[in-house]
Amino acid sequence: MAIDKQTVKYVAHLARIELRESELDKLSRQLHDILGFIDKLKEVDVKDINPTSHILPINNVLREDVPQESLPSERALINAPERQASFFVVPKVIE
Repeated sequence: MAIDKQTVKYVAHLARIELRESELDKLSRQLHDILGFIDKLKEVDVKDINPTSHILPINNVLREDVPQESLPSERALINAPERQASFFVVPKVIE
């Protein structure tokens, strides 16, 4: 797939990104190279390879889930800019 300067310019316009002419040249070449590499990867036969989530054989290291006393609300609210009783007061964001 070819990525020309016009395509990069159009996508930059959609993303509201200003690019200089030299940046358009460089970016179109880089995107062309990236898509060429992806095309090479598509040629590789992976039907007998099991999916992996990580290249190393590691597992998540999690701490023991031990119940403990929670943070007191007075201490949690100590730096709150505004509060009401034992709650944070936040500005309304939905009209």
